[in-house]
Amino acid sequence: MAQAKKVVLYGLVVFVLYTIITSPERAADLVQVGFEGISDAAQAVGKFMTSLVN
Repeated sequence: MAQAKKVVLYGLVVFVLYTIITSPERAADLVQVGFEGISDAAQAVGKFMTSLVN
């Protein structure tokens, strides 16, 4: 099981590096979308906590 996790992790790293090298613009777009999603989620949690306090 531990060996399978290592293989999957290495495969994921190779895929990410391949994507960055072959298409850096697309990789940058994907990172930006990811950070926007994290930002939106944090804002939603903040609004939820504010509504609980009020």
